This record gives sequence, C-alpha cells and structure tokens, in this order.
Amino acid sequence: MFDYSLLHWTTFLTAAVILNLAPGPDIAFILGQTVRGGRKSGFAAMAGIWTGAFGHVLMAAAGLSAILATSAVAFSMVKWAGAAYLIWLGIAALRSDGSGFISDGVKPASTFMPIFKQGVVVALLNPKVAIFFLAFLPQFVVAGAGPVWAQLFLHGSLIIVVAALIEPPLILAGERLTTRLRTSPRFGLWLDRSLGAIFIALGLRLAMEQR
Repeated sequence: MFDYSLLHWTTFLTAAVILNLAPGPDIAFILGQTVRGGRKSGFAAMAGIWTGAFGHVLMAAAGLSAILATSAVAFSMVKWAGAAYLIWLGIAALRSDGSGFISDGVKPASTFMPIFKQGVVVALLNPKVAIFFLAFLPQFVVAGAGPVWAQLFLHGSLIIVVAALIEPPLILAGERLTTRLRTSPRFGLWLDRSLGAIFIALGLRLAMEQR
C-alpha cells in the first residue's frame, strides 16, 4: 500500500510547498498574530489553522467536500460566513488603539486559546480550501496504491506536514522583524490598521469568489 514513484512524490511535494507559500487568509492571520503578540501568539494561530485544515482533509477523505463543490447553496453559506468572519476581524483591528502590538500590550498566555479558535474558524470557513483539496488531492490517487480515502487522507495530512516546515520559520522571522518596533505606539496603530485592511480585503475577495 502507498507504493508511489519518485516522480509522484517530487511533483506532490513541490505543489505542497507552493500551496503553503501562497498568500491567503491563513498566512495573513498567522503573521498578523505574530506581530501582535509574539511567537507564542503566532504558534497558537498556526495550530488553529492546521486544525482547521485537518478538518478539510477529513472532509475530503470522507467525500463531504463534494457537497461544497456541487451545491451552490452550501458553497454560498460557507462563503458568506467566512467572508463575514474575516471582515469582522478586520473591523475589530481597525477599531483597536494599537496597544496590542507594543511591548506592554503583548498578550498573556491566557489569550492563546481564543487565537487558536479564531485560526480554526478562519481555516474551516474558507470553502476554497475544501474545494482545492477535493480538486487537488485526487490527482495524486494511484490505482492499486491503496483505498482512495486512505490516499486522500495521506496526501492531505502531508500538506500540513509541509506547512510545519515552512510556517514556523516565518513566525520566527516575523517576530524578529517587529520586536524592536513594538515600543512605538504609532507603529502599533499602523500595524493594526494595516492588518484590519488586509482582513477586510481578504473577506471581500472571498465574498466575490465563484465555485
């Protein structure tokens, strides 16, 4: 079982790296939380995104993602919920006074769970991720290599493993670049406004997406 060629793995892993490097709500959320609260907040956001992505992997393996791909109503419901959530996060950032970015405003450990939960919601409420898994993963299903659901689960899980190699260095780099700047309230306010604008733009883009 799971007997694949070297070309298969090379093609898949290259695509997985490109997927994880592509900008989107997940990377924006992770880096936004990193500059807001440091590496611990960034890792909490990353864990939430991974958990939500794993939910999409399970749905793809079970065939549930096909519902989003074939049902306009289901797709629209998830799309609008995700867009509304991203816009809500953006508005909250725009209304912030920027204190979350300065040194005295770095969030304590008790707030990591809300960040984790937000990450899960950001990932789960992105229907394009579900449809991507449904369209992308079957291309790497090989006849005779094992049950289809098991191959989908394996390749979907490996995409998250690749993310585990790419995203932590981004978090560490993001923290290093902003540590010295957190002492400036003006910088914190600018970051909050920028992050808010990014989330609103991502929410609007998601709202305009078509199946």
